[in-house]
Amino acid sequence: MKRITLSCAGLLLSAISGSAFAGEQELIVNMNTLWVVTASVLVFFMQAGFALLESGSTRAKNSINVMMKNFIDVCLASLVFWTVGYGLMFGQSSTGWFGESHFMLNDASQHDYTMLLFQSMFAATAATIVSGAIAERTKFTSYIVCAVVVTAAIYPIYGSWVWNSNGWLAQKGFVDFAGSTVVHSVGGWCALAAAIVIGPRLGRFDRATGEPREIPGHNLSLVALGGFILWMGWFGFNAGSTLEASASLGLIALNTHLAACAGAVGTVVYCILARQPVLLTSCVNGALAGLVGITAGCASMAPQYAVLTGFIAGMLIVPSTRLLLYCKVDDVVGAIPVHLFAGIWGTMVVPATNADASYVTQFISIVIVGLFVCATAGIAWTILKSAMGIRVSEEDEISGLDVSELGMEAYPEFYKG
Repeated sequence: MKRITLSCAGLLLSAISGSAFAGEQELIVNMNTLWVVTASVLVFFMQAGFALLESGSTRAKNSINVMMKNFIDVCLASLVFWTVGYGLMFGQSSTGWFGESHFMLNDASQHDYTMLLFQSMFAATAATIVSGAIAERTKFTSYIVCAVVVTAAIYPIYGSWVWNSNGWLAQKGFVDFAGSTVVHSVGGWCALAAAIVIGPRLGRFDRATGEPREIPGHNLSLVALGGFILWMGWFGFNAGSTLEASASLGLIALNTHLAACAGAVGTVVYCILARQPVLLTSCVNGALAGLVGITAGCASMAPQYAVLTGFIAGMLIVPSTRLLLYCKVDDVVGAIPVHLFAGIWGTMVVPATNADASYVTQFISIVIVGLFVCATAGIAWTILKSAMGIRVSEEDEISGLDVSELGMEAYPEFYKG
């Protein structure tokens, strides 16, 4: 009888322990899900930052057009990424080149639903980077088609090479924790290809001498506010990439913040040393460059390396902007220096603090993304140019895209008919 009682007690304790363990595991899963969903909301809010920064950087006559592009591209990007992009990026991959399942995700695991939400925000970010670079002269419909191409094919296919567990670049050891290359360089290369195919705005370069002319934005307050919102959203961008509510969040968030601060300071220092005006737009872009630069290595760097990474990324902003102007590339908001040049720098510096990464693999992967994205985006824009046109008429560009494309004005009280 005593043995039976002890056996029953043992079974009861085992059941209680098993139940407690199951309850603990469920709590961990729930907390991780809560964190990733919260991070997704932060990254979604970055769209507001992009909209404000890009709108403020353009002339008043084009500000609503830019806002509209940012609003619609996140809507289309999310739907397209759910339909095809997520499957290409994270579906079962037998070749390592792209996924072959998880299209129009339905009847899936809770983890897949959470990942789809989080990655939809990344896809929208890659697409909206292009918007600011080619503002003030691009047809609304052509841009929307391009945004669909980016989120349906370009971003997810390259992303599958790196972030799908069977991706061929992942198997080679390429390290990009939160997307300095996968998100930001992809967006930057797309923006560069688009800016080259479309050409500069009217009056951006002097017809006789080729010298660049300044075309200032209409509201620098919006630029600064947009920069702050992007900065805040980046905490979700980087720390959310852990995909779990772990103790590492503090270091990742700290590195993110310090790199942004150092990026702005780096831009100021460069301007002072080069005896150039310290512009608000340059300082905001310097902070954003620091954020892009730290994105690849934020989980493996000590704070002092995060500061150095951000500082050098900020130093790159002004000279890379001048390089684009020398090449007659018109980037309205500085998206290419921020997302492409700083993204390359941030990706290359990862092996300094991460033993799993190598400089050779990182460099080869950067070259591959450049070739792949420039080829696909360049072909897409060239086809669009032939099929439906990508640039508005000179008359519409002069009068402004708000009226010609959307039939409205940002500041109607100042309109003089």
